[in-house]
Amino acid sequence: MTGNQSSAGHLLRLIREGRATTRGALQRATGLSRSTVGHRLDQLFAAGWLREGETEPVAGPAGGRPSARLEFDAGHAVVLAADLGTRHAGAAVLDLAGGVLAEHSGELVIGEGPEQVLDRLGRWFAALLEECGTDPSLVCGIGLSVPGPVDVATGVVVQPPIMPGWDGYPIPRRMQEAYAAHVRPGDPVPVLVDNDANLMAYAEQRAGHPDCAAFLLVKVATGIGAGVVVDGRPYRGIDGGAGDIGHIRVHDCPDALCMCGHHGCLAAVASGRALAEQLTAAGVPTTSGSGVRAHLAAGRPEAVRLAREAGRRVGEVLVTVVTLLNPGVLMIAGDLAGTPFVTGVRELLYQRAMPRTTAHLHVVTSRLGDRAGLVGAAAMVVEDLYAPDRADARLAALTG
Repeated sequence: MTGNQSSAGHLLRLIREGRATTRGALQRATGLSRSTVGHRLDQLFAAGWLREGETEPVAGPAGGRPSARLEFDAGHAVVLAADLGTRHAGAAVLDLAGGVLAEHSGELVIGEGPEQVLDRLGRWFAALLEECGTDPSLVCGIGLSVPGPVDVATGVVVQPPIMPGWDGYPIPRRMQEAYAAHVRPGDPVPVLVDNDANLMAYAEQRAGHPDCAAFLLVKVATGIGAGVVVDGRPYRGIDGGAGDIGHIRVHDCPDALCMCGHHGCLAAVASGRALAEQLTAAGVPTTSGSGVRAHLAAGRPEAVRLAREAGRRVGEVLVTVVTLLNPGVLMIAGDLAGTPFVTGVRELLYQRAMPRTTAHLHVVTSRLGDRAGLVGAAAMVVEDLYAPDRADARLAALTG
C-alpha cells in the first residue's frame, strides 16, 4: 500500500471500525512490516489516541501468544456540541464515543441572531466544562446543529427560512471567538456546522440501524426537514439543500403562507408551527410546536386530530421520497413524532406507494430523542478530526 493508506491515520481508521484490532491483523490488512506497524502505532499511543484492551486468543489449531486488543481511547479528548432549535437549544460535553458528560438545555431564540446566540453558547460551554471538571485544553472541536440548510464546507447557513439574520453569517469564526472569550483563548478550536435533520439521521442510523444502507429521517417541529444517510454517510446534495421537503408545494393549499415567503409549502400546513396556528384559531392557544407536543401528550382531541391529518399530508409527500430513495428505515422525529402523526404517515404511505417500495420498509420513531442532534454533531466532529488525512496532519503538528 502507498500514500495515506499505510499511514498512522489509516491504521487508526481500521482500528476504530473494528476491521483490524491487533498488530498482526493490521499487518495482514495493510501488508506493512511488523516494524512499520509498530512505528505507526507508537505515534498513535504517544498522541494518547490508542489504548490496549483485553488480549485476544490467536486463531488456529496451534494457538500461540495472545494479542493485545487495540482500542480507540474515547476519553483522551472531548467534544462540545449544541443543537439549536427556533426557541430552545441544548448543549453538551461529550466524549469521543458520544457519551454525554454534562448537558444543559434552555430557551435560546434563534431569531435573536447569531451574535447573541453564539455568545450565549460560549457561556453555556464554559459552565458545562466546569460542571464536569473537564480541562478546556481537552476540547478537540465544536459541533453545531442548526435548523437550516448548511454548506458544510464553509459552515455557512444558506437562505434559511426560519433563521433570520443567519444567511451567509460566518458561524465557525464567531463560535471560535465566543469560545475564546468565555472558555479558553489560544489557537482556534475547529467548528463544524450542519443541518439538524442531517445530524439527527447520522446519529440515529449509527446508534440503532448501523446495517441500514439507506436511512431516512423526517423531523417535524417548527419546520419540516429530512436527513438521509446512504452507506453510513449523510447525503447533503451539492450545497447542503438535500432533504428540504418542507418546501415542496402541496396541491390543495395555494394560499397557505410559509415562513420562506412562498405559498402552499408542506411546512405551511403540516409543521408544528402550522398546527399551533390551527389550534389557536380553534380556540386552543398554542405558541409553538413544543406546545402542540404538550397537547398531544395530554391527549387533547383537537391536537390529536390535526396531528393525524398533518401526518397524512407529510405521508403524501413521502410516497415520492420513499419511492425515489427506497430506504430500509423511515424514522419520524421532532415535536409531532407521536402515534397520531405516525399513524397518518403510515396510512398514506402504504395506500399510495407501490407494495414493493414498502415491503422492507420499517417506519419507526426516534431512539435517541432530544439528544439525537447533540450526538450527531459530536460524531460529525470526531469523524472529521480522526479521518486518515486529518489525523495524519494533526499527528504531524503534535510531533513537529
